[in-house]
Amino acid sequence: MSVGLLALLDDVAGLAKVAAASVDDVIGHAAKAGAKSAGVLIDDAAVTPRYVVGFAAERELPIIVKITKGSLRNKLVFLLPIALLLALFAPWAITPLLMLGGLYLSYEGAEKVYEVVVPHKAHAHEAKTEPAPADAAALEDQKVKSAINTDFILSAEIMAITLSAIPDGSFLVRAAALALVGIFVTLGVYGSVALIVKADDIGLALARREGDGIFTRIGRAVGVGLVRGMPVFLRVLAVVGTAAMIWVGGGILLHGVEAFGLTAPAHFIHELAVKAGHAVPESLTPVVEWLVGAAAAGAIGLAVGLLLIPILHVLVPPVMKLFGR
Repeated sequence: MSVGLLALLDDVAGLAKVAAASVDDVIGHAAKAGAKSAGVLIDDAAVTPRYVVGFAAERELPIIVKITKGSLRNKLVFLLPIALLLALFAPWAITPLLMLGGLYLSYEGAEKVYEVVVPHKAHAHEAKTEPAPADAAALEDQKVKSAINTDFILSAEIMAITLSAIPDGSFLVRAAALALVGIFVTLGVYGSVALIVKADDIGLALARREGDGIFTRIGRAVGVGLVRGMPVFLRVLAVVGTAAMIWVGGGILLHGVEAFGLTAPAHFIHELAVKAGHAVPESLTPVVEWLVGAAAAGAIGLAVGLLLIPILHVLVPPVMKLFGR
């Protein structure tokens, strides 16, 4: 009896070790994938605040909640099963799908640059592709739908990058890692967005506090700083988001063509980065090499995106009309 009990306890201990190892695998894969998709996350956090600009303050958080729910649905209901099916039956399709996402990111980033350079043409194109909403509720629905559609593409990139970062292994470990990344990325990104869009309201409330206490005066100073600084911060964030979008898109395309055997561009950029790294003090070498690689990927993304703009500006309006939009 005691031998049987000891054997049972040994089996339980063995199962616990396997379970712990599986949890470690899930967390490790999720952390690695989150790091690899950092550029897409920056872009997601930078893009979303523009969807709540112009609405009353009391509608900002409800709009973000709607977008968050749509983002979770995108990742967990649609993209996670698709990613797992691809991993099981068509792993060869992951790289082409990543490259399609890279094309989209390059196009979106280049179009933002295009809007800055020739805003009147960009606005004319937007008027052709997006119908004017009838009222504030319709405008909110349109913005939420647009944000969720954009999130779907960015979420697809995040899930594909996550899948590519997870080595072949247990189906359940891969599924759990994908779900973990999907949930934490969504809550992290949109939680940050909520703080960003409400920071000016928090600042205003702090700036209006009355009293002569030291903490009250510090609070007022912080509030004034938030109110004055948030418009600048949002502009900087938009620039960073656009740069991240172009850089990530170009990098995905560069690695994609390398995976298909066209290695010359990646090798050239690597050699260029190494030479630039050797030209500076050793302490700066990693930073300079990264900057050169990122700048080269960004140049590729911008060039591809600018090439796509006239093509899509010609093709998109007829397609929208075909579907009654």
